[in-house]
Amino acid sequence: MHIAYPDIGICGLSCRLCPMYNTDAESRCSGCKSATRMAVGCPFITCAVKRKGVEFCWECEESDTCEKWKKHRKAGKERDSFKCYQTLEKDISLVRQHGICEFQRIQEERALLLREMLRDFNEGRSKSYYCIAATVLEPEELEEALSRARQESGGLDVRARSKALHRVLDDIASRKQYRLRLRK
Repeated sequence: MHIAYPDIGICGLSCRLCPMYNTDAESRCSGCKSATRMAVGCPFITCAVKRKGVEFCWECEESDTCEKWKKHRKAGKERDSFKCYQTLEKDISLVRQHGICEFQRIQEERALLLREMLRDFNEGRSKSYYCIAATVLEPEELEEALSRARQESGGLDVRARSKALHRVLDDIASRKQYRLRLRK
């Protein structure tokens, strides 16, 4: 089967915004539909891709009645794993309304902003936090945060720049009632 979107998860998660995708370590994940992950599998890979030949759960004719996907989506409303699930329902809705190409475009934009945060503001301890921020905040809010943090931290070391970006992201999150921590 041809995989057109290897870095968009079968269930609707964006691999590009995952901490495991954004690492240079040997443990780097290349996406839910990469050859390595396909070999290991998950219930969604086995069901959607291997059994039914569809790339995404929402493409399956049983998607509205699938208990496995329903349970996954319900859990995503309440908690996260190592990856942020807070926007899963909103993302699935966006795909259904505007198509996968629009979702892909937005995820690419978020990923560029995330890479900028990781490159210029990561003191070595903020990758997961920035991944969550890139998932939860709108691209315009991320751009605003980066701009404000750059103004506040010009000429400072990476630790001070990181603190400045955290402060700005926390401020935006507080105003918008976003959660920038994993829910356990």
